[in-house]
Amino acid sequence: MSVVSATENSVLMTQARQALKGRWGEAIGATVVSILIPLTAQMVPRVGGLLSFLISGPIMVGLAGFFLTISRKQEPVFSQIFAGFRKFRVSLGAYLFQCVFVLLWMLLLIIPGIVAALSYAMTYYIISENEAVGPLAAIAKSKAMMRGNRWKFFCLGCRFLGWAVLSLLTLGIGFLWLLPYMNTAFAQFYDDLTPTAAEIAGSVREIPGPAAND
Repeated sequence: MSVVSATENSVLMTQARQALKGRWGEAIGATVVSILIPLTAQMVPRVGGLLSFLISGPIMVGLAGFFLTISRKQEPVFSQIFAGFRKFRVSLGAYLFQCVFVLLWMLLLIIPGIVAALSYAMTYYIISENEAVGPLAAIAKSKAMMRGNRWKFFCLGCRFLGWAVLSLLTLGIGFLWLLPYMNTAFAQFYDDLTPTAAEIAGSVREIPGPAAND
């Protein structure tokens, strides 16, 4: 069973901008911290790369929850970006499995790897909202939600390419606004699928492996 996102991408982007009104400072701050933490971890001698890998999943989960709060026009709390550490094993497991599955598909062809990554795009939002879900179950639920929606989500991401080029022309400063905009729009996309997402999530019992493109 799958649900198709019915809201136009242009509308999702408009809703994202509206949700960010009065929240840009908090959104930019959370984005900067979420980038600086893994980068700082990489500077630790000898174990920096491993340390950065270990904390990336929890940071992604926390950031997903933070931008879900903004997208729903609720009061964000800065500490939300660290919420993934309370689900460390699940967050790390989801990040690890996604990296492995996408890499396996990339070894075959680039396109299947991209499709796999799109299939897993809702994983961190699912973990941020579900206390009981495991990493493989979260990936499976994301696959179920994205079935029939991968192309639309891909097109949503492509809508930001022009802004990304402009951000590069500002020596990267523009990304301080672009990344929160993108994250809020992606959170809007997730919420566009959630009216019946609980039904989908509850019905999924599969354990996903490299066959992410069904």
